[in-house]
Amino acid sequence: MTTSLDYLKQTGTVVVSDSGDFESIDVYKPQDATTNPSLILAAANKPGYARLIDAAVAYGKSKSSDPDVQVNAAIDRLVCGNSRHHPGRVSTEVDARLSFDKEATKAKAKELIALYESVGVKKERILIKIASTWEGIQAARELERDDGIHCNLTLLFGFGQAVACAEAGVTLISPFVGRILDWYKKSTGKTYEGDDDPGVVSVKKIFNYYKQHGYKTIVMGASFRNVGEIKALAGVDFLTIAPTLLEELKKSTDQVPKKLDATAAAKATDLPKVSYVDNEPEFRWTLLQEQMAFDKLHEGIKKFAEDGETLKNLLRAKLAA
Repeated sequence: MTTSLDYLKQTGTVVVSDSGDFESIDVYKPQDATTNPSLILAAANKPGYARLIDAAVAYGKSKSSDPDVQVNAAIDRLVCGNSRHHPGRVSTEVDARLSFDKEATKAKAKELIALYESVGVKKERILIKIASTWEGIQAARELERDDGIHCNLTLLFGFGQAVACAEAGVTLISPFVGRILDWYKKSTGKTYEGDDDPGVVSVKKIFNYYKQHGYKTIVMGASFRNVGEIKALAGVDFLTIAPTLLEELKKSTDQVPKKLDATAAAKATDLPKVSYVDNEPEFRWTLLQEQMAFDKLHEGIKKFAEDGETLKNLLRAKLAA
């Protein structure tokens, strides 16, 4: 039986698992996996993950007698130690509190790559997730160019952010479709579906712009609220999808027609080229003018930082036990 998930893959879209629940990966057979502090925290509270927490705690204790060093090492090990559960690449997030510090972001990225390599995972399989701030984009630019470290620019909501990421030569971006929808629903009181969904509109514009101007950066739609958003983006480079929506697609046999076409987009001429990556004032002004993007970027950074701290507190308690 051909499922909607199969049809989606047949459009050329690469399906990625958006989860901290590594056991779900075997069920849906995505190529890659992404995670973030919120997803890891949700998975860490499941009884089945006690052994992974215990292993991370033991690793943290082995690294230092300093509690702060222990907890940071435990968090890194918790994420990096589970990458072997899938065949492709894994996206691992840099601490959200570093989102406005270029040098600290670069240092943390290199630290994570070294830890992955220590458990036998080559850096080619790793995407370092960095928030799409000015500092984050510049850090990713230098990591890609100087160190060959692949980056996934996350918390991306605005067109200016997307343009700067492509100019910086980052491997992949993650525009947050559902969170864009959330903002517009709250702001306008309206409901949106399919091709009219503001998140879908945003990703389509980014995809078409990248193809039209020959950028190689992968567009990976993320943060979906329903399968309608997913189907409306069939044909985009990558989609990272939560297990609940993967299950919905797997249970359905509805056709999923291709909506985005790279070849057709490359022939278009409707999106004039703009530039932000070397102009910090213009980048910041453009982001400020996109109220939704400005709000959601900073809200997302704050929430990831809060969930990261909650995860640290959970590990601190276990380290002290």
